[in-house]
Amino acid sequence: MPPRTVLFRAATAAAVLALGTTLLAASPQAPSAAAAEPAPVTDYCQGQCDDILPPGENGNATLVDILGNKTVGTHPAHSDDQLDRYNGLVAGYSGLTDQKLTDFFNDASFGVPADQVESVTSPRDDVTITRDKASGVPHIKGTTRYGTEFGAGYAAGQDRLWLMDLFRHIGRGELTSFAGGALANQGLEQQFWPQAPYTEADLEAQVEYIRTREGERGEQAMADAQAYVDGINAYREKSKNGRYFPGEYVLTGKIDAITNVGEIQPFKLTDLISIASVVGGQFGGGGGGEVQAALSLLAAQQKYGVAEGTRVWESFRQREDPEAVLTIHDGTAFPYAGKPDQARGTALPDGGSVTAEPLIHDRTGSAGTDRKAPVKAPARLKKAQGIYDDGVIPEGSLPGSGSGAQKRGMSNALLVSGKHTASGNPIAVFGPQTGYFAPQLMMLQELQGPGISARGVSFAGVGMYIQMGRGQDYAWSATSAAQDITDTYTVDLCEPDGSTPTKDSTHYLYRGACTAMETLERTNSWKPTVADSTAAGSYRMQVRRTNYGIVTHRATVDGKPVAYTSLRSTYRHEADSIIGFQMLNDPSYVKDAASFQRAASNIDYAFNWFYADSRTAAYYNSGLNPVRPAGIDPALPIRADRAYEWQGFDPAANTAAYTAFAEHPNSTGQDYYISWNNRQAKGYAAAGFGLSAVHRGDLLDDRVAKLVEDGGVTRASLTRAMAEAAVTDLRGEQLLPELLKVIRSKPVTDPGLNAAVQQLDSWRAAGAQRKETGPGSHTYTHADAVRIMDAWWPKLVEAEFRPGLGDDLYGALTASLATDESPAASHGPSGAHSGSAFQYGWWGFVDKDLRQVLGQQVKGPLARTYCGGGDADGCRDALLGALKQAVAEPATEVYPADGSCKAGDQWCTDSIIHRALGGITQKAIHWQNRPTYQQVVEFPAHR
Repeated sequence: MPPRTVLFRAATAAAVLALGTTLLAASPQAPSAAAAEPAPVTDYCQGQCDDILPPGENGNATLVDILGNKTVGTHPAHSDDQLDRYNGLVAGYSGLTDQKLTDFFNDASFGVPADQVESVTSPRDDVTITRDKASGVPHIKGTTRYGTEFGAGYAAGQDRLWLMDLFRHIGRGELTSFAGGALANQGLEQQFWPQAPYTEADLEAQVEYIRTREGERGEQAMADAQAYVDGINAYREKSKNGRYFPGEYVLTGKIDAITNVGEIQPFKLTDLISIASVVGGQFGGGGGGEVQAALSLLAAQQKYGVAEGTRVWESFRQREDPEAVLTIHDGTAFPYAGKPDQARGTALPDGGSVTAEPLIHDRTGSAGTDRKAPVKAPARLKKAQGIYDDGVIPEGSLPGSGSGAQKRGMSNALLVSGKHTASGNPIAVFGPQTGYFAPQLMMLQELQGPGISARGVSFAGVGMYIQMGRGQDYAWSATSAAQDITDTYTVDLCEPDGSTPTKDSTHYLYRGACTAMETLERTNSWKPTVADSTAAGSYRMQVRRTNYGIVTHRATVDGKPVAYTSLRSTYRHEADSIIGFQMLNDPSYVKDAASFQRAASNIDYAFNWFYADSRTAAYYNSGLNPVRPAGIDPALPIRADRAYEWQGFDPAANTAAYTAFAEHPNSTGQDYYISWNNRQAKGYAAAGFGLSAVHRGDLLDDRVAKLVEDGGVTRASLTRAMAEAAVTDLRGEQLLPELLKVIRSKPVTDPGLNAAVQQLDSWRAAGAQRKETGPGSHTYTHADAVRIMDAWWPKLVEAEFRPGLGDDLYGALTASLATDESPAASHGPSGAHSGSAFQYGWWGFVDKDLRQVLGQQVKGPLARTYCGGGDADGCRDALLGALKQAVAEPATEVYPADGSCKAGDQWCTDSIIHRALGGITQKAIHWQNRPTYQQVVEFPAHR
């Protein structure tokens, strides 16, 4: 039994006993008609809870709906009715009051008033699904536990059937066989499947692990999951027979539109594990990337020598930058994953020896290409032909996907203690930032049944419980934390016959024994359909699995062949977090901040969890943090030796000893909390590059600190702070003052450059916003200044750092951390048009370097000063030279054309476009750096 399970049982045994038979009241075989009506639920938010999830709740479209959208632009009901309200906050936030919040958000009260009921469906006698007129959100009310969860699955089928089918195939590495061989589909499954490759037996083992190792709550969780799957399948069958299933099944050749011949494959419990692996791995992972880190360290050592090179590299790595914005800002420290004084077990590769493990084999036909061979589509389907030619999920749309992409955490949170609010009750404005899709990856729902009482969002396909939302008298949300729960191990290669191994050997030493690597494979093939014209093709994906994780690279260390493997603590435990979510939905468990923190501690993925009720705001950092032996440096590859393994490591189920509850960053009652994927607390080391002196979290921290200082915070004022930060350019607000100070250290004599400097300064003085002159103008107020900054930033970073670092080290460091992530940068966390911006970039490096040039105090400085070689005049010349190039670059080059925008269209390039995962497309909306799903909550009362 893993230590986390022991802690869970110790912490919750009393609660489980108190629940008794209530928690396990209903089984699938229980006669639903005999169930009693549940007690009425009291809503303690009293109309002060709001939420929003664009574009709309309805994510299913029949073939007729799709053709209508393609022909005349019509939209199915409730597929886009939250889009304008979400977009409207850009223009409306400056005059926002508490009374106007519902102009831009849904009323998130429990239940549906009688005069607001749009429809009521009863897929079983023990559950009703009531949808409201305003947004079509399903309010699911069950008289039995099974009925409640069955209703949740049925509603998920109604709203996200095609999306769930896509994601179970992505998780299983079978996207191209399911949806077509578009190059983006090939790329997507090639990035996701190697992160969580499983056999069917592996998936079944994870279901059984939860059922048998997590006590009564584990049994209940799997019963709930089965009921949810049963509900999905009930809708699947009914919609197929009734011919109102999603039209994408016709367009991808799964079902014949005339005869109805074909099938939507039944869902099963293991599909939920596959979906969870995609969701959790992308939003709740952390660490990894140690091979690339090692390469940049080697480049630094090659340039400066081992000692000085290491010092230079560490100053860029910034594991614990003392100037970084923190969520827990009261000085409390939570030491974890820091740099050891004397590292042991580190295994750096020999220079030039690293090669990536090959994934793709046996290509045929269009594999690896984008070659098209359109089918002859019936006339009635012509308008929908080729809708997936660029992939069902265009390249780079999902966080962590796309060429050169890294896993990115998203989401933000702003919470203020009742001591500083007008009402005396805590206020929260928070939500996950998960990209923009049509339909959305998440769906809104309300669940009311035995042991469950909540409203909020769940990722489609794993919606047994609300994952972020509100309960009867509390609300909660999360941001990605990304602390280090993934390590790279260095396994020595061997040959079973004792001969000399090579880098290609498929055996490795495990605790002294030459052990065979396990081979996992997926063979996918495809042919053209109406939706995807990609020519027929196939390939085989292959990964090698060891007891230390998945092989990612081969290399030599001290001349001996090795394989580098990636071991994530949550691998083989993709859905164990279901226990924590079950607790968060249970009103008999979560009663205050302390019980909320205990519930959150049962979520294994790396998230920052935030909580507010009428009395307290609180925070807890979850994650299955492995306990490493003393002296291990988790930022670099580690030798695969028993002395360096995670403590208590058992490879059979990938379990180990994990850090205790109190060792995770946690806090209750701090004056305020902010999070935008910044560092959590003092001592909690950053798992990657980029958490430095300037971070997008500063956009929130500065504003909320000012509100708290002034006092009397309201829901509207906290929302305004979020909304203002959402349209602010981090570079303009935080870095432009220093850039201008260096440049203006002498008069700027070039008229063109002087004009550009004045434009930039005027933009800075006005708030450095990327915002329209007026609603619908599609022109920014300071358009030229924004264009200059977009063109200047990558050039100034290169001019500032490349000469001093040299080509090799500069290239290695930019491979670890891209220099820019503006809204217009197509290499951002979710590609172009994705909203999220300014999370990772060289903002902190530029800030520290310029302050060093200016002679200002810098805590945690760079090891060397780079701009102009440390000379103020030289730095000024470098910045002006880059600025001159930027001024001369036309808008058509700064903002090149893409599939949605003409070249030079600044507003459009920035704009948010909901990526169509089905046949329905949505209009572009104004850029906002803001959560996709968002709550505004203030509870005036408590149980």
